[in-house]
Order: sequence, then structure tokens, then C-alpha cells
Amino acid sequence: MKRTQISLYWKCQLIGWTTASLYWAFVAITSGEFHWGLGFAQLVTDVILYVGITHLYKLFAESNKWQLLPLNSLIVRMFIAVPVMGIIYTCATIPKVYFLRTMFVNSGRLDWDQFALINISGIFMAGIRLMAIWLLAYHLYHYAKREIALAGENARLQLGFKQAQLDNLSSQLNPHFLFNSLNTVKSLIYTRPDGAARGIDLLSEILRNSLYRGNAMMVRLDEEIELVKDYLELESMRMEERLSFEFQIEVPAVSVMIPRLSLQLLVENAVKHGIAKRVTGGKLSIRVYEQESFLRIEVLNPGRLEQDNENTGIGLENLRNRLDIEYKGAATFNITEQNENVLATLSIPVK
Repeated sequence: MKRTQISLYWKCQLIGWTTASLYWAFVAITSGEFHWGLGFAQLVTDVILYVGITHLYKLFAESNKWQLLPLNSLIVRMFIAVPVMGIIYTCATIPKVYFLRTMFVNSGRLDWDQFALINISGIFMAGIRLMAIWLLAYHLYHYAKREIALAGENARLQLGFKQAQLDNLSSQLNPHFLFNSLNTVKSLIYTRPDGAARGIDLLSEILRNSLYRGNAMMVRLDEEIELVKDYLELESMRMEERLSFEFQIEVPAVSVMIPRLSLQLLVENAVKHGIAKRVTGGKLSIRVYEQESFLRIEVLNPGRLEQDNENTGIGLENLRNRLDIEYKGAATFNITEQNENVLATLSIPVK
């Protein structure tokens, strides 16, 4: 049989208010005015009443998403919430104490107006202190929890980006790619020296982008397109007429930011798993446009979706994870087959 686990929140609520009530009982004992029946009734009602008040505040704060507010906005709201909670505490505490004292000590002889007038200021100040402590502890806990989660997400995003860099560098430095690129350059030395020099420039530029661009996780669209063009130009030297490509950029590429190496990953995937495997090769089409506040990137190549999970490998899975972390689920990425063509679509919110 599965045991019911009490959450940390409820443990803190019960322990905190029980401790506060026991402290008040200790003060009463040391003052010589303690009544055991009244003390027990106060303990039970204190815990029930104040847990109820603070829990209602928790529900209110959660419904208004106060735990997601920046620190400055949260502090302003807390300055308003503390006196309001103090008033609620006072309005609940005075009748409770009056009723219990009437039952256990004064036997109905206690005057309500006089009791309220004497105790209202002290109870209100106690309520202010207690509610300020509770609200501060509650929001500090959630703020720290949010910061820890954000740090974790940033670490995951950095790790994912590093993995993308390694995947990208690995694909560019793998023996087949490097061997084919160097062979292409070698064959051009005698027939087209200028082409050989261009091939070396392209290869060095690709490696430079993989190794020496720092830790930036976002990059301008035009910079990513230049990297892709270098890659495609180098590949077209090897594949010659088997590879052709076109770009349709329908947005101002200088001002749009996208996850670094995302477009190149889609293009590499299309060349490696699509065009390179066809005897006749094919044409690669890259289109970038804006639609309903989303930037859409489409990479279309001739081919068929394979059933051996090559199209859902580590690189593409890593891209999905990076998008999920960076855009909190607002970005989408999918690969579909359309009339013997494979279409990779990346859709991200325009920032």
C-alpha cells in the first residue's frame, strides 16, 4: 500500500504555526497566567486558522502568478499584502481569543468592546510581524527555486549548444567529409588552381565558425546563411552538378536572430541523408519568411524519410531540446515527406 507523502509546503505550515503557538504558550506559562484547557484550544485553533489564512494567500498569489514576477514588482505587491494580511489576521484573531477566553477563563463576563479596544493594536502589530515573516519566507523560497530552475535551464542550454558545436565540428571533421574535401581541393590544383584556393578558404571558414565563435547561442540570420553557403559551395565542388541550391530569404536577415548552427544542421541533414544518396543528386531549397509573428525556416530536398531513425538522430534531437529550453515550448520543429521530397520546418517566435 502506497504511503501518502506530506509535501514540504504543508510540513512547513504545520511545523511553523505549531512552533509559534507553542512559543505563545511558553510565554503564558512563564508569566504565571497559563490555563491548560485554554492553551490547548489556542494551539489547535491557531494552527487551523493561520494555516487557512496563509494558504488562501498562497492560492491567491498562484492564481495571479506572483511567483513569476520580477523581484521589484513582487516587493511592491508585498508592501500592500503585508498590512492587508495583518488586518485579516486581526479580524480573525480577536473573535477567536475572545470566544476562547470567555469559554475557559471569564465564563461570559468579558466585555467585547473593552476586550477589542485593549487588544486590537497589539494583535495587529503581531499580525504584521507574523505575516511579513511568512510572506517573506514563502516568496524567497519560490524566488530561489525559480532562480535555481533558471540556472539549470541555462546550464542545459549551454550544454546543448556545446553538444551542437561538437556535433557540427564532428560532422565537418569526420574522415569522409575531410577526405572528400581535400580530394576535391587536390583535383582542382592542376585543373583549376583558383577553385582549389577557394576550396581551402571555404574549409578554413567552416572550421573557424565551428571553433572560434565563442559561446554565443544566438546568431544573426545573415551570419548563419553565410556559413551555410560556404558549406554548400564546398559540397558542390565535390558533388558538382549533382548538387544545386537556392535561397528565398523574405525577411531582413540582418535583424533576425536564430539559434546558432540550427539552419546549418538542417542543411547538412538534407545533403547527407537526401541528395548525397541519390545518383542524380538534386536541388536544395531554403526558404525563410515570417508568418503570424513566427519566423519559419523551410529546407526542402528530394528524397524519402528513412525508417532507420537517421532523421531523428542526436543532432536533430539536440536541436529540439535547445528550442524547448530557449523558447519554452513556443518553437516547433518537424520533418515530413511530401511527394518524394523531404521538408524540414523550423518555426520560432520573432523576438
